Amino acid sequence: MRRPSAAALGAFVAVGGAVAFVLWQLHPSLLLLNTTTSGGDTGSHVAVPAFLRDHLLPHGRLTGWSPDWYGGYPALTFYFPLPSIIVLAFNLVLPYNIAFKLVTVLGLLTLPVAAWAFGRLSGMARPGPALLGVATLPFLFDRSFTIYGGNIASTLAGEFAFSISLSLGLVFLGVVARGLRTGKHRALAAGLLALTALCHMIPTFFVLVGAAVLLLMGADRRRIKWIVSAVAAGLAITGFWSIPFLFRLPYTTDMGWEKVTNYAHNLFPSGQRWVLVLAIIGVAFSLLRRRRIGMFLSVMAVLSAAGFVLAPQGRLYNARLLPFWVLCLYLLAGVAVAELGTLAGELWRARREQRWLSTAANGGYVAAPASGTGITTDGLVGFLTPVLALVAAAGFVAAPLVNLPSWSPVKPPASFVPDWVRWNYTGYEGKPAYPQYHALIDTMARLGRQQGCGRAMWEYGPDLDQLGTPMALMLLPYWTNDCIQSMEGLFFESAASTPYHFINQAELSLTPSEAMRNLPYESLDVAAGVRHLQLLGVRYYMAFSPQAQAQAAADPDLRLIATSGPWPVTSGATVIQRTWNIYLVQGAAEVSPLTEQPVVMTGVAKGGKSWLDAAVSWYDDPSRWNVMLAASGPAEWTRVPGADPNPPQQTVTPAQVSGIKTSDDRISFDVDRPGSPVLVKTSYFPNWQATGAKGPWRVAPNLMVVIPTSRHVSLHYGWTPVDGLGWAVTALGLIAVVWMGARPYVARGPRRGRRIGRPGATQGDGDQDDGEARELETALNRIGALSPLPWGPTTSPTTATTTPRRPPRS
Repeated sequence: MRRPSAAALGAFVAVGGAVAFVLWQLHPSLLLLNTTTSGGDTGSHVAVPAFLRDHLLPHGRLTGWSPDWYGGYPALTFYFPLPSIIVLAFNLVLPYNIAFKLVTVLGLLTLPVAAWAFGRLSGMARPGPALLGVATLPFLFDRSFTIYGGNIASTLAGEFAFSISLSLGLVFLGVVARGLRTGKHRALAAGLLALTALCHMIPTFFVLVGAAVLLLMGADRRRIKWIVSAVAAGLAITGFWSIPFLFRLPYTTDMGWEKVTNYAHNLFPSGQRWVLVLAIIGVAFSLLRRRRIGMFLSVMAVLSAAGFVLAPQGRLYNARLLPFWVLCLYLLAGVAVAELGTLAGELWRARREQRWLSTAANGGYVAAPASGTGITTDGLVGFLTPVLALVAAAGFVAAPLVNLPSWSPVKPPASFVPDWVRWNYTGYEGKPAYPQYHALIDTMARLGRQQGCGRAMWEYGPDLDQLGTPMALMLLPYWTNDCIQSMEGLFFESAASTPYHFINQAELSLTPSEAMRNLPYESLDVAAGVRHLQLLGVRYYMAFSPQAQAQAAADPDLRLIATSGPWPVTSGATVIQRTWNIYLVQGAAEVSPLTEQPVVMTGVAKGGKSWLDAAVSWYDDPSRWNVMLAASGPAEWTRVPGADPNPPQQTVTPAQVSGIKTSDDRISFDVDRPGSPVLVKTSYFPNWQATGAKGPWRVAPNLMVVIPTSRHVSLHYGWTPVDGLGWAVTALGLIAVVWMGARPYVARGPRRGRRIGRPGATQGDGDQDDGEARELETALNRIGALSPLPWGPTTSPTTATTTPRRPPRS
């Protein structure tokens, strides 16, 4: 078996060491503990793969309807399905909780390997790839941002899909760089791009821009053909998900994330200045030595920073571009260390060779090292540089993670990462407040059996974090086998009903989150909130603050049916006793008759801000609720301009509704008289289809109206032409990948441009010149430290008693 080179061994030690360090900090014993992951968004993500397993897959779907949050929302239609699929794949051999935990750290553990693979595939000279892998270690532990994605803090907060996507994207970029050089690997690149996109959209934007930059660094006809076909096939594979995503965007919610404008603070945080210095050195080396990967990373850093600064206020939150700037800085720092190590080896070798030549010129004798029996300078540099860099990086990262002794000259601020890791992976079951959480869930499950299943609106408070995350009660459907649904859910943007929930939350919570911007929030007003709950078909109200409970006790439409507590809760510096009161909301059936014909708004789009403005003004004024505002409807419904506050009223004889049944993708009921409109209090989405009725039509705020044509009506979340188009495009993408896999070359391979690859070359494009002597001469001349080399063209043969042959390499 071929013995690995010293450089390969150094890369293995460095990259493997980085992975081992990350794994060590993530506490494998906690990862393998069979508890339910808590903490931030992650603590509610845990329900998503289980819903895919228990509801969507049995219906033969990867995306579909979920009644669990916001009165229903399209599950995995506006969020990324692949991480959930990976969880279920792990779940085939592991307990669900452990499978979920391992997937949440998958992107963190693979990032050093992905960065190394990016360097190797792109042809970067050793020890560069290993240094890229090591450079991801301080990036992962970077604490300058905690939610934007990529680092450990963001991943623990819930952005694990972003982390997985980033790792896949780096490998994709490496394959692209290699494919542009060799003409191979189109099918692999297409597959990697599809996987990247199905994990997260934002890293996909980054790698698509990166692929374009790589192409522009050496574009020709064949390379354009290679990249266009690979990208088109990769994006086509995602069609089943991406095409409905694009077509249905009007039925999402724009949370109005405010653009981050403190540019200098975010681009140049004080804790990263050493990284910036090293990155500048990396850029300088890349320009001087024409290192393609260094120049590529420099361009990507500039584009990432420009995107962060120039991105307009909109759905794309500009702060989500910040991780790419930070990552590029760290990778460029890795480039700098690799070049410094290489330069040190060159200087050492040059000095040794100069001594050999000087001795030979004076007639002395110097024994040459036996070829193949010792480690070479390149090998020494290739081994020591990444290993020493790993030691330095690990030491830098570890200092804030441990309690340094008092005599230590350096005392960096302690890192919160270890506490976050323990908080997440001890799980809900490991929290002191778990008895409260468990008892409250048990109470709701019991009510579901006794009083019927339905939706629950729970009072929000920041100290709910003591349960494991302020989002802990989003798991009500997860724990109750989908009997009790939560009005608040994880995917704010995925439901068009989200704005109305947060209006309700402000009315029904003493300390609401008011997470969505630009809504007409009011202070605690339980009576107003209950009217909204009745309109949305919410069956239960859960309150814990004495103020909310006092107002609830005075509301005739609320009936106290259970309590849970008292439980000790830390509030500020004191411990208080908290009791949850659970009320049954009267008059909140999920299907109800209408007494007036709806009217159709003209000049108002079916979704987006236009619809939101019209619906919110109507939702905030209960006196207008007798006439529903519709996005469309039959010809007999009156058309009104915009959200007319005084629409014409056309009274209808209300039907008697009975036999209401709901499931994960169906709603059915009976009426005593067809022809009268009926309100279905479930979130509207174009996939809903009615049997035994006309419609459904979307009405404000985001509900449905049908006109029964028979006494039994059934609504089903089905397939639409948009879904069919998406799956057809996916099929074409898969066929294209198979076709490209059978034809691995673009024509006869891309034409090799200047400084783009050489037959038989083992080093990267432009990363290392052909002749070692020319490389050495160039390096030494650039630093101006040594005289011209003895074998160079300016050397006179008379300077030596005999013409020296080139010395053996050491």
